[in-house]
Amino acid sequence: MESDATLESAFQQELRRRAKMYYQQAYGRQAQGALEEAIGLYQQSLALYPTAEAHTFLGWAYSFIGRYDDAIAECERAIAVDPEFGNPYNDIGAYLIELDRPTEAIEHLQRALVAKRYDCYHYAHFNLGRVYEASGDLARAREHFVQALVLAPGYHPAERALQAVERRIGRPDPREA
Repeated sequence: MESDATLESAFQQELRRRAKMYYQQAYGRQAQGALEEAIGLYQQSLALYPTAEAHTFLGWAYSFIGRYDDAIAECERAIAVDPEFGNPYNDIGAYLIELDRPTEAIEHLQRALVAKRYDCYHYAHFNLGRVYEASGDLARAREHFVQALVLAPGYHPAERALQAVERRIGRPDPREA
C-alpha cells in the first residue's frame, strides 16, 4: 500500500502536469491572438499550480488589452513565487513606461539585470535605454542600447533606438568603428 507521502507526491505531480498543459495551451492561444481564451487558460493553470511563468505570462496577456495594473499585479505575484525569475521585473518596468511612469520603472529594470533566472537581459537594457532617452540622459541611453546589442546582436528595436540617439548626440555607432 502506498504511503500518504507517496500519494501526495503523485497528486502534486499531476497538478503540475495539468497546470503545465494549460500554460502551454494559453501560450499557444496568446500567440494566435486569442487573448481572452489565453487569459482563461493561464488562470486555470494558476488555479492548479501557481508558477512565476504563468503569472508573468498572464500579466503579459493583460498588457495586450491595456490592463497594465492587472499586468503589474500578476508580475508582483510572479516575483512572490520566484524572486530570481527576471521576466516579471522587466515586464513591470515596461508596463510602467507605458503608463508614463518611467522613473518608477528604473528599479524594476535594474533588478531584471541581476536576476539569476533570466535569458533576456537585452530587454531590460533596451527598456532602461528608453527611460534614459525620454529623460534626456542620452549618454546613459546610448550605453544601454549598446549593451542590448552586445547581448542580442541584430535586436532591431535597440538598433533603431541607438541610431536615433546617435543622431541626437552626433556620435557614430560604436559598432561601426
